[in-house]
Amino acid sequence: MSKKPTTVRVARWSATHPWRAMTLWILFVAACYALGSVAGFKESTTDGVVGESGRASTIVDEAHFPNPATENVLITARSGSLDMAAAKAAADDTIGRMRSRSDVTKVDDPVPAHNGQALLVVVTMAGDPKTASDRVEPLRQVTAEVQRAHQGVRVEQTGGPSINKALNDTIGEDFQKAELLSLPATLVILLVAFGALIAAGVPVILGLTSVVGALGLSNLASHLIPGNDSTSSVILLIGMAVGVDYSLFYLRREREERARGRSHLDAVELAAETSGHAVVVSGVAVVISMAGLFLARDSIFSSLGIGSILVVLVAVVGSLTVLPAILAKLGRWVDKLRVPVLWRLTARRSEPKLWPAILRPALRAPLATLVVSVVALLALAAPALTMKLNLPGIEDLPRTTAAMQAYDRLTAAFPSTGTAHVIAVKAPADKAAQVKAALTDLAGRASKDTLFAVEDEPAIRTSADGRITTLELPTPYGGRSTEASRSLDVLRGNLVPATIGKVAGAEYAVGGMVAGSADYAEHIKQKLPIVIGFVLLLTFLVMAYTFRSIVVALTAIGLNLLSAGAAYGLLTLVFQGTWAEDVLGFHSIGGIVSWLPLFLFVVLFGLSMDYHVFVVSRIREGARHGMPTRFAVAHGITTSAGTVTSAALVMVAVFSIFGTLSAIEMKQLGVGLAAAILLDATIIRAVVLPSLMTLLGKANWWAPRFLRRPGDDVEVPEPVAGHRELTPVG
Repeated sequence: MSKKPTTVRVARWSATHPWRAMTLWILFVAACYALGSVAGFKESTTDGVVGESGRASTIVDEAHFPNPATENVLITARSGSLDMAAAKAAADDTIGRMRSRSDVTKVDDPVPAHNGQALLVVVTMAGDPKTASDRVEPLRQVTAEVQRAHQGVRVEQTGGPSINKALNDTIGEDFQKAELLSLPATLVILLVAFGALIAAGVPVILGLTSVVGALGLSNLASHLIPGNDSTSSVILLIGMAVGVDYSLFYLRREREERARGRSHLDAVELAAETSGHAVVVSGVAVVISMAGLFLARDSIFSSLGIGSILVVLVAVVGSLTVLPAILAKLGRWVDKLRVPVLWRLTARRSEPKLWPAILRPALRAPLATLVVSVVALLALAAPALTMKLNLPGIEDLPRTTAAMQAYDRLTAAFPSTGTAHVIAVKAPADKAAQVKAALTDLAGRASKDTLFAVEDEPAIRTSADGRITTLELPTPYGGRSTEASRSLDVLRGNLVPATIGKVAGAEYAVGGMVAGSADYAEHIKQKLPIVIGFVLLLTFLVMAYTFRSIVVALTAIGLNLLSAGAAYGLLTLVFQGTWAEDVLGFHSIGGIVSWLPLFLFVVLFGLSMDYHVFVVSRIREGARHGMPTRFAVAHGITTSAGTVTSAALVMVAVFSIFGTLSAIEMKQLGVGLAAAILLDATIIRAVVLPSLMTLLGKANWWAPRFLRRPGDDVEVPEPVAGHRELTPVG
């Protein structure tokens, strides 16, 4: 008697020791979360720091310039022209109140705008600038008090701490919104899939506990590889999707086997041997895809990769251990608390009619169906050829907050407070005077160009040791505007080489928001082919080994590339222009968030393997039982259709919720993933896959001799004339 697979042995132990398995799982999740809470989350300080802008940031960091947090109190007219006397009174009141506070170290005299329509009071905060956003609210209350005392003018406050606080509050509200909406949406879909509340609740429990455990582990991991703001959102996004999917595959197969008369234990074992194996393969595929993110050599991708890998591993472990225990303990109780109409639909044992009808074109005219569907997907992918990459800037934050509304008025009245380039120079201390003279010359030349907004006194700083000097050179245009890009080109290609470039022994670099976005986009373009190649190669090896077929591995990669390409095209079509702004509630950044294409590719490639492994496993089962290719394809897809459709709907629902969030990167990620999964579960799995496998016939299972094992060969008989090829067998 051959030794049973590990998935079966683990499932059997859990099923025969359910209380132990469930207790161990609860202790594991609780320990992960507790340890993570104690350790805290260490955030990366080098997100997006690459290229020349990265070198500029490094030079500036070496200078150890005092960089206290500052807030801006802006006084403008509510309408019409500004009453300067009223504005001056409000400014004096602001200065008096702020200077009396112990958490303020300095308050500058009011500065009028060039057009005389605004007064600006700069307030320097005391304490660590890194925690300024946590301490800014009392100052905002002071500003509110001044506003109440001076109703004739508008008095408002903005600055880095205020904006960061507003952003953190918005992200926190978004995360709570995603949590609150994703759970009921998932539960409703699972109720439709199972027709019983208990059965629907089991996948939700696994998904939630997987997310909780992974959040704790990611906090611990952040002390090795610092994390990113988006890590927790991505863990929730991926965790709910795969956690529910894996348990859905397992539970549907267990119910199916019980309906055939097997005992609870036998049904759990068979589900572990089939769906459990598919879960492991899918999990490995996702982990491999996510591991490709490390090749980007970037803190953002490393953080997102670790978070995704952890939540997938936790979900896989849960589906192989605690899920069999729950199912064994519940027994037939898993089908209790039935929803009458839905239960009758899900419990119906008649032959399905919808999916055979959907599959008919692919099975009867596979070549024509394949050509039409592939051409359609390629047409949808075509807009991706014009994709532009941009990093979101401060101008992309939601304008629903008072801090951002004040920021817009501040930059309109004082253009030099908006987007600025940073020229950082490192040279021997005895060259400090020469470097400063060169930077002054640079600022003078820039002042003659309308691409720059040079102040009367250039903002030049020199480090205490005289080795590092910086110049902030503002531009009056938005960070992603064509003019801002041109100003960067003028700096790097002309002004800097013509001035700083003449100083012997000086190391220099141009940084800032505009430079950072341009450099990061170029970094992604360089790393994307490496990551794609890595993911394709390892996915091919996993699929070839799993199915003992080179052809299945190649077709899996081809189909996933089609799906990813179509998702890229749709994302570009929706977000690169402005036509969908009102529909989806966003402000276009004129492109796709720079890190998104790379991350989206690895996520899609990993998650789409869920369906592919599950469906092809069913097709292979039919083929190994002697079915002709068309029968096996029809059998595999129709018998797995309910599970795949339910799993896809869960993913689409969860991802769509992220498409409603405020942050543009989360919105693009949610819409991109939802669209890709929908395409993957419909056109790819119901049209392209069956037509391709039908065309290939016996060739689907070809493999070189070294890859075969005894009993792996699939002998597929020829179709029998006159048979109804759409009727699934089994």
